[in-house]
Amino acid sequence: MNKRSCLPVIPVCANGHVVRLAPLVLFSSVAALLSPLASAQTDDEAAQLDAVTVTASNLYENVGYTRRSTTAGTRFDLSPREIPQAVSIVTEQRIRDQDLQDIEDVLSNTTGISTSQIDSNRVSFYSRGFRLNSYQYDGIPTLNTDSRWYFGEGSQNTAIYDRVEVVRGANGLMTGAGNPGASVNFVRKHADSRELTGSVSGTLGSWDQRRGVVDVTTPLTGSGDVRARFIGGYDSGDSYLDRYSSREKFGYAIIDADVTDNTTISVGYDYQDTHASSPTWGGMPLWYSDGSETNYTRSFSVAPDWSYYDFESKKVFAQLEHRFDSGWELHGTVTHEETDLDGKLASPYYEPYYSSPDPATGQGSFFFTGWNRGERKVDSFDGYAKGPFALFGREHELVVGGSYSDQSNDYENSFIDGFDPGDLDNWNGAAPNDGWPSFVPSERASTRQQAVYGAVRFSLADPLTLIVGARYTDWQGRTWSSGLGNASQSEDDITPYGGLIYDINEVWSAFVSYSEIFQPQSYLEVGGNGYLDPLKGKNYETGLKAAWFDGLLNASFSVFRLEQDNVADVVLTPGSLITTATPVSEVVSEGFEAELTGAVTDDLDVTAGFTHYTATSAEGSFNTDRPRTQANLFASYRVPQWRQLTVGGGARWQSDTFVDQPAPGGGNREYEQDSYTLVDVFGRYQFTPDLALQVNVHNLFDKKYYSYFDTYGVYGEPMNVTSTLSYSF
Repeated sequence: MNKRSCLPVIPVCANGHVVRLAPLVLFSSVAALLSPLASAQTDDEAAQLDAVTVTASNLYENVGYTRRSTTAGTRFDLSPREIPQAVSIVTEQRIRDQDLQDIEDVLSNTTGISTSQIDSNRVSFYSRGFRLNSYQYDGIPTLNTDSRWYFGEGSQNTAIYDRVEVVRGANGLMTGAGNPGASVNFVRKHADSRELTGSVSGTLGSWDQRRGVVDVTTPLTGSGDVRARFIGGYDSGDSYLDRYSSREKFGYAIIDADVTDNTTISVGYDYQDTHASSPTWGGMPLWYSDGSETNYTRSFSVAPDWSYYDFESKKVFAQLEHRFDSGWELHGTVTHEETDLDGKLASPYYEPYYSSPDPATGQGSFFFTGWNRGERKVDSFDGYAKGPFALFGREHELVVGGSYSDQSNDYENSFIDGFDPGDLDNWNGAAPNDGWPSFVPSERASTRQQAVYGAVRFSLADPLTLIVGARYTDWQGRTWSSGLGNASQSEDDITPYGGLIYDINEVWSAFVSYSEIFQPQSYLEVGGNGYLDPLKGKNYETGLKAAWFDGLLNASFSVFRLEQDNVADVVLTPGSLITTATPVSEVVSEGFEAELTGAVTDDLDVTAGFTHYTATSAEGSFNTDRPRTQANLFASYRVPQWRQLTVGGGARWQSDTFVDQPAPGGGNREYEQDSYTLVDVFGRYQFTPDLALQVNVHNLFDKKYYSYFDTYGVYGEPMNVTSTLSYSF
């Protein structure tokens, strides 16, 4: 029998809504989050309700701010409390309530993830002190290890995604090459309705934002066995930055066909085109020439009026799912991706002699230029089978699979002489834009990954489960650059995975896990003759997890230790086509994380997270510009006395950070940013069951802060407002 046809008994109200029982305890501390009193209270209240058996597959879909089941981390269909690692899932409902319009918004609001806004378009994400450099789309990884080249991952629109899954810690079993901080998987929406359904929404926002999204699902046959879904949108507007504006078009189409009762084939296409006018390339100086700190307005821009940055992404994919009567399943995904970047840019030259203007005259800065174009192509396949088997009188689960990925990156550049902007403090963006020579190839790189993997989930006893697995990866890389000629790398690696889960009772479980990951590197060693050695990361983790109300409310607490060697400390030389780095050894990140996500009552959904870690290396502190402590909270509340109204909001707090920077006059000087809090609020009024108006206010108290500061500073967004009118049918 298919396990989805016989689901657990859960309490249901007369109106058909799932009852969400309240623990009566708010979450003032990690200890309160993990209090066993909530479990006892839940059992008493649930006993007073009549039990109704529900047979509906959507019980395994997104429910409010959480999800009962996921394949993240192992490919097994598991509840969050059955996974021996910290996992966060950002659902479609959370994306809507928080107005998370792109991936940068999503990850900035995910527990344990910190965001580094390198400039107006480029963004990096970090977890447990390490930069994320691998992103998966429906489980297929795309790798970009070089921080010079950015293909717009953070600007991908969220309208096409059902959810975003983040597994913190090393996840080499599923990703192959990557970083031990975390792995991120974007799960696309499917044509999941056999009737004509859809929605239309329009958004007006600060700085002249105009956004429209259409989402339509329709049957293509009378039975609905063949269905199609189309999602398309347009987003344009200005910015808090002088001269900056952007325009984005995106489209997504998928056909899902039930070939038989047990076989589904899906074919889809994903397109996004983004254009930014006068984007920054870097940011503003942190120091004046006399050593005093600068204090520019947030609207100040270092972008010339002719600069632009374009991304175009095209992905086509096909998926197969077959369910055998024995309970086994077969899954396969194949994808082809082409992504282009085209950026004509200028940036202040960040060395103390040039980048520290005089506080009185604004003189003393110098800009360099670059017209950069690149193309990334990815061909990937992943296939696996999973199912139950019997051994020693108990039932266990097995997953075996293989994957192949071939990725190529080609870049070319053109440069003109740099320029002196004069009085930087009062610069209006005027700059020379003549004499650009023909493009010259600067670098070609290709990587190929072939892998086989497997994992077994052993039921050792009723309360004890063991998951063990491994992945064998054959990695080949070739690079040609105009400065160094040809070079190649290869790496064979066996990546182990192990986790033990003990069910304390029906609510609580304890876990311990060990995982690894490896990453070949494309950085040349400073003063050396070749590339840095591959880095290898190890992740040790233990903790507690809990699930209340049949998985509608999930909590986790984990303690972790990450170890890594040969971490690249990148040295970016302005105008250079070669990226060099210094290897950092004995990097250790230790800390703990807590998260609570889901339904507290029938009207209250909450997500709350807290993370703290320390990161050191043999040379001392590591990545000190990343906050060591973060806390996030967001909740939505449907007002019982006025059922049409939903209100909510939350806050994100991070601890102080600092960097050691070359200061005017020579030597280094510490630059520090104090801790800060960002507050968001929203309200939604449901005029009819189909028509709603939602208003979101971001950075309610207009906090001024740096979203990035290292060799320069980049301010985060000021207070802004969006209002969205949506109609469903």
